[in-house]
Amino acid sequence: MADSVRVTLEGADESTSIRIYGDEGDVSTGDATFRFSIDGGHDEDEDEGADSSFTAEATDCDDPRRIAPLADIPTHGTLRCEARSGNRGTELILRRVGDDVTAWRNSCPHKPEVRLDPGSGAIVHDEQLVCHEHGARFECGNGVCTAGPCRGDALDAIDVTVRDESVYLTDDRFESCRRLDDPTA
Repeated sequence: MADSVRVTLEGADESTSIRIYGDEGDVSTGDATFRFSIDGGHDEDEDEGADSSFTAEATDCDDPRRIAPLADIPTHGTLRCEARSGNRGTELILRRVGDDVTAWRNSCPHKPEVRLDPGSGAIVHDEQLVCHEHGARFECGNGVCTAGPCRGDALDAIDVTVRDESVYLTDDRFESCRRLDDPTA
């Protein structure tokens, strides 16, 4: 499969939304798991590299965990990226305050299919991220919702670090990361 598919699985108490690359995979939340295969089965002898285009893309840079130069991370908005683990992708957003960068899953806890940053940068008002769909407000430091339908919930944090004026993915759940705004195009 050349394009990704966004899959959302909702359980009784939680929900998860991810991007799937390749023709098979699984999505889990709580005690529910959805497994799928586009061709109807899995051949153990098939090539394990379901998405060789991303692998080639990731090896073009020195470190597949390097996301962007620190200067490219907005202070009055967010930068959209995608963290990858195998054939699964998770959108995340990055925000900078001084020389510190924070990252979260690009998903509102109230409705996980709603992106905080739909592509032009998340709304930041009074140092809080604002969900463009229903107005939930999240502290930029810890991601806790201070107002709106998911008050008290928090954004899913993604571990990143700043090193040598660049931002790197350090979250062990993921193998690599890439920007979604493609500044080299």
